[in-house]
Amino acid sequence: MSSGVSIEILDLRHFAAPMLRPLLEAEGELWLQRLHWDYQTSTRLLMQYLDSRMLPGYAAVEAGTVTGYAFCVYEESKAVIGDVFAVPAWATDATGAMNRVFRGTASGMGTESAREVEERLLRHLFETLQNSPHVDRIESQLLLHPSGAHSAAFREAGFKVLPRLFMVQPLGDRDTVPRVNMPAELELRPWRDDDLNAAGRLISEAYAGHPDSIINDQYRSAHGSLRFLHNIVRFSGCGTFSAQVSHVVVDRHTRDLAALVLGSRVSPQSGHITQLCVHPRYRRRGLARMLLSIAAASFLRQGVSEISLTVTGANENAIDLYRAEGYECAHIFDAAVWERTRIA
Repeated sequence: MSSGVSIEILDLRHFAAPMLRPLLEAEGELWLQRLHWDYQTSTRLLMQYLDSRMLPGYAAVEAGTVTGYAFCVYEESKAVIGDVFAVPAWATDATGAMNRVFRGTASGMGTESAREVEERLLRHLFETLQNSPHVDRIESQLLLHPSGAHSAAFREAGFKVLPRLFMVQPLGDRDTVPRVNMPAELELRPWRDDDLNAAGRLISEAYAGHPDSIINDQYRSAHGSLRFLHNIVRFSGCGTFSAQVSHVVVDRHTRDLAALVLGSRVSPQSGHITQLCVHPRYRRRGLARMLLSIAAASFLRQGVSEISLTVTGANENAIDLYRAEGYECAHIFDAAVWERTRIA
């Protein structure tokens, strides 16, 4: 390491939340700087898990100070790598507190030492998970880290890596009246809590054969999609869910959901589209464009000045739509997937 000081990689469950608080605060500053994303809710949740000593992962420790961490969560036979983050070894002072001068220097921000620590942490996770007989699949979407920052480490470990775009639309002087042009057989209404099951079915059918179902296998079934929705709607897995922004399109005859848009607040000035999908039977009718317009108008009424969303690089049609609606790519990150090969 460039610091010349030995860094140990230890089990994350050995450390209580206060030991990671400065590190999490440093990471939160980078989330706000790079993505305009308030990371405090995630920090509080992580600290609860850390205090319970139930969060699997690893910590990088130098002279008793935690300078990096990585963790995962288990979902049956799948593991999801939730995060990796490190600061340079020399970004700590004698008291162990993070020096603000050097905050925001994670991978892609200028120092190779932080990236090295992050990759050491990732390799420890890879080794643990790939040698766990009950783990057949590993997924990761490191939204904070620029594409390519850790792609080599993932590929060396046998992962398939797919770039994703973080796109942003500034609202500016946008009209607060959305463009609504609804076919006669369809109706538009706000999201309701009892839409969860129907929305799970819609997502699984909308994403059949879609690149995103490669990245997130929850999209492959109604049950998995329902778990995804619970995380978004009920557990603040992606900001604070906004029922006022979220809408569904319903078939008047079958009462099935034809399309939906879900939105969350990720900071006082930023909204995020957490889900937008249209059932294959109802595509090419302008529903996605209409729902984006409704979400933008709803966010604007809440005082939001920009909206973000993520999209897989291979989804060219969606990217073209988002660009036409005023979204521009602000950041590219990587999704990664590994699957165990079973010998018959």
